[in-house]
Amino acid sequence: MRAARKLDPRDLGRLHARPTPGPRDDAQRGDRPLGLGDKRDGILFIPSSYDPARPTPLMLCLHGAGGEARHRIDAIRPEAERDGVILVAPDSFGSTWDLLRGGYGSDVARIDRALTAAFDCLAVDPTRIAIEGFSDGASYALSLGLTNGDLFRFVFAFSPGFMRPLTQVGAPEVFISHGVNDPVLPVRCSRNIVPSLEAAGYHVTYREFDGDHYVPQGMLREAMDILQGATT
Repeated sequence: MRAARKLDPRDLGRLHARPTPGPRDDAQRGDRPLGLGDKRDGILFIPSSYDPARPTPLMLCLHGAGGEARHRIDAIRPEAERDGVILVAPDSFGSTWDLLRGGYGSDVARIDRALTAAFDCLAVDPTRIAIEGFSDGASYALSLGLTNGDLFRFVFAFSPGFMRPLTQVGAPEVFISHGVNDPVLPVRCSRNIVPSLEAAGYHVTYREFDGDHYVPQGMLREAMDILQGATT
């Protein structure tokens, strides 16, 4: 009889990566590969203002279905450079994130590796770690962010379709935006998600805008301001 496989916490969407205190070496600013070791990799962005002596905010960025890391990095980089925020943007292993393809697994492991590498080499402020995403990436950000609220203090979801945390840990602050004319993921998706979050005790900022399936610059700016305004 085959022994049952020992359940890895990552099967439930739990991440092991955590920032640690201590001195850090200087790091090259700008974009560089995450180094996940396959054809689909990702991007690490380090702002020009990064100071290894001063812990820095970090945001995990998740692209939409059929996308890749550069689609999120290109949209967020100017704001991250302005505010001095590190960006970690992995590519999903498949055409979209594992949860939308059947369950947590390969992408949780990839994200764990990417965050561990960033935490090992960079000075990261543990009170200002966020996860964000657009479309499928927003659904995944909500699901993974609520599952790992002891790591992510903020969850920014732009036009999500659903949320599916298998467990809920911590109490991250949540920001959601959605276009009222969205033909891809209708605005009713967020209108269902927000009350569920509020009923569960989460602090939610919800913004609807007159538009369709995209992220207005003002919505991104508001999310970045929330991250920058964080205090211990």
